[in-house]
Amino acid sequence: MERLNKALCPQVKRPQNIRVMQFGEGGFLRAFVDEMLDNLNTQCGGDYGVAIVQPLERGMCKLLNEQDCLYTVMLRGREESGDVKKVKVVGTVLETIEPYADFQSYLDLAKVDTLRFIVSNTTEAGIVYTGTDNYEDRPQPSYPGKLTRFLHERFLLGKPGFIIMPCELIDDNGYHLKDAVMKTAKQWALGDEFITWLEKDNIFCSTLVDRIVTGFPRKEVPGVFEELGYEDQQLDTAEPFGLWVIEGPEQVKKELPLDKVNPVIFTDNVKPYKLRKVRMLNGAHTTMVLGAYLAGLDTVGECMADKDVRAFLECALSNEIMPNVPLPQDEVKAFAEAVLLRFENPFNRHELLSIALNSVSKWTARVLPTLKDYQKKTGEIPSCLAFGLTSLICFYTGIKPNAAGEYEGLRDGKPYPVKDDAHVLTFFAAQTEPDAHAVLSNTALWGEDLTAIPGLEAKVASQLADIKAGCIRCAMRKAFEK
Repeated sequence: MERLNKALCPQVKRPQNIRVMQFGEGGFLRAFVDEMLDNLNTQCGGDYGVAIVQPLERGMCKLLNEQDCLYTVMLRGREESGDVKKVKVVGTVLETIEPYADFQSYLDLAKVDTLRFIVSNTTEAGIVYTGTDNYEDRPQPSYPGKLTRFLHERFLLGKPGFIIMPCELIDDNGYHLKDAVMKTAKQWALGDEFITWLEKDNIFCSTLVDRIVTGFPRKEVPGVFEELGYEDQQLDTAEPFGLWVIEGPEQVKKELPLDKVNPVIFTDNVKPYKLRKVRMLNGAHTTMVLGAYLAGLDTVGECMADKDVRAFLECALSNEIMPNVPLPQDEVKAFAEAVLLRFENPFNRHELLSIALNSVSKWTARVLPTLKDYQKKTGEIPSCLAFGLTSLICFYTGIKPNAAGEYEGLRDGKPYPVKDDAHVLTFFAAQTEPDAHAVLSNTALWGEDLTAIPGLEAKVASQLADIKAGCIRCAMRKAFEK
């Protein structure tokens, strides 16, 4: 079977100019940013070509080059109309650069007059000021170091700056990236003129990205290749849902009108959208998964097909989470409907145990703020959100280290892994019975004494009693039927 290349796909629209420098060649950026740019190019006559910079010594740029930088994106999932599969060859990427093999080619990108945008996805740990990068490094080890060196090269050429849009999953990613660049510039003593240029000629945008990208469907090859009619070693799969929220001045939207044909929101404040995602998508996951797992389910898809668990989830979303999201309720409702469709996606096998990792910190960040808002507003404890905490206590209590020293709980006599911080594991291993007071009063777990929240300890203790008297599914039913 022939490998994907430009001769095989002469109909694919390719931009003429490099307008975007992209740090990262992984599946997420290719099925998210590059796919959206491709929509802008093909549907609106845009000319937004991408030069990919491989941020690590080893990567996939050589594989991309072997396919003339072409690759297939397959969006698969569930929408209101039913299950969908959308397939297209993306022609946005024009060039790849490997700084560890050819650092000068990386610096030479600064000479490109059409270059205007910089995007990145170097993982959450990528936006960190290390203080150990040197100007003479070829390249600098960290992403902020590489970026500062490139920006200084652009400055020395007397050319304008950039609109910089990091996609790393941390709060205020634009602010933190700018801060790391500023610290690096001062560490290297690059001068006041460069610092002023960084401030006045560059826009660092904080962003929120949301799309589940499942990447190369290794288990489905060669069937997928047979369906495509060609081989594509860079094939990228993802869900149809996507959302990119970009915080910045109006100028950003004017220069990069992605929202014409993409689910992109330009705003002066990304925080409400971040809160919506954390509370509704992540918070719903965290509230549901541990109780559902103890009730005998293994995947999110199974949860959505289960009458009790789905009713529990919908109650938590509609009655307890959505009223505490500070956005127009029509937008909140539409997002909730999208969340349910995403959870139903038959193409994603999302294991509950993978979501269960580090559940204590996840519950604290994703659910506790909503629970407290609900209690302050109504004077009552939200039953479903509290049940998520009750389920957590049951999931963790009495865990034991196995022969390898890894902690496990038991479901129907069979072990399941429990992974969390060491102090969390040792605390719950010492508990022989689920104890609401002991858990909620432990400030080392939650960063505060949860017994101080009026009514929470009594609610959790009551739900633990319901589970002991019957079963976790019965207690879950009671939580959403009230």
